Order: sequence, then C-alpha cells, then structure tokens
Amino acid sequence: MATVILLRHARSTANGSGVLAGRAPGVGLADSGVAQAEKLVERLAGVPIDAVVSSPMERCAQTLAPLLAARGLEPVVEPELAEVEYGDWTGKEIRELLKEPLWQVVQQHPSAAVFPGGEGLAAVQARAVAAIRAHDARVTERFGPRAVWVACSHGDVIKAVLADALGVHLDGFQRIVVDPASVSVVSYTPTRPFVLRVNDNGGDLSGVVPPPEKRDEEPSSDAVVGGTT
Repeated sequence: MATVILLRHARSTANGSGVLAGRAPGVGLADSGVAQAEKLVERLAGVPIDAVVSSPMERCAQTLAPLLAARGLEPVVEPELAEVEYGDWTGKEIRELLKEPLWQVVQQHPSAAVFPGGEGLAAVQARAVAAIRAHDARVTERFGPRAVWVACSHGDVIKAVLADALGVHLDGFQRIVVDPASVSVVSYTPTRPFVLRVNDNGGDLSGVVPPPEKRDEEPSSDAVVGGTT
C-alpha cells in the first residue's frame, strides 16, 4: 500500500483566538499560516507526491494552494476529512466551554463524547479512517505501492487517524499532538500500518519516500521483535 502525509492546515485566524471555530464559515489562514503554507513547498521538495486529498474547509484549501501550484496538481475534496461538527459548541468561547461537564468527557473519555447538535468523536474517527484507507487503496492501485500522497485535514481528525494507525484506543488520542502545518506520516501495508512521523515541524521530508528495494515489502527495520537489535 501507499504512504500518506497527514498535513494539518496551517495556522488559521481561529487558532489562538479562544473560540471553537469548527465548521464556521470565513475561517482562513492567519499571516503566519500563509508563511507556513509557503514553506511547505520547500519542506516537501524532495518528496514525489502522486495525489492530494483535502478537507473542504477553506483553511485547508489555502494551506495547499502554494504546493498545488508548484506541483501542478489538483486536489480531491473529501467531505469525510472535514473538521469535527461541534454543533451547538461552534463559535463559542473555549473559556465558557471549560465549564461544561462534557468538556471533561472530551478530554478523558473522548470515545463517549457527542457534541450537542453535532457528531461524536467515535464517528469522526470512523469516517476519517475509512476515508484515508479508501483513498490509500485508490492511490496504490493507480500509482503503485511506492506512491506518496498528501491528505490535508484538521487537528482532531488527524489525531483520530493516528490513534487508529498506532493501535491506540480513541480514549488515548488526546495524548497525540498535531500542530498547525505539521505533518505526520503513515505507511499502510496489507497487514498493518506503520507510523513514520508524528507532528513533524522540521525541514526536509524526503526520508519518508519508500526506497526502491522495499517496493513490495513492509518496513522491517522498525518492526523488530523486542524493539531493537
């Protein structure tokens, strides 16, 4: 199977505002986010990208714009990778939401959390993982097992996908950190996924490209019995 670069959108006008933006319209990139999006072109310069899939949210489209222009690629818009539907919590100040009993459920037992008028985090994980795996199979079929593709989505969505790839229960997904404009990398195989990067904010990412000699193999060096050699 292929390798997917899970890209969180760059810093938006809502990040750090103290408001839960969710799917509210009109949330674009902040000036710092625009700079992060432009830097992605350089960071991914050594990575041959075969396909790009994106959440329909504006901030994801803006994050991908410089990369798409540089590569001459067109994204596939995937609604199942959209931001969490926070329902009645959308647009509310986080300091007020902290007083809600549900807030502690979201933090401590997220698999049981369902946002009023919105969706549950378990449903978010189910839709996101299904979408990622379906696109990974599509990309693999078209471009082969050494294909690399990008999926641009949102913090909680990516954390849920990573929890699944790591074999971690959704109740542990809050332990995973996914910063704006960070990349996390998962290589899917016929038997299991391998998590190659998490919350990478650094430079060159060419190291995530599968080497030719591993074309039809699972990555063995990271799967040694006992954890090391």
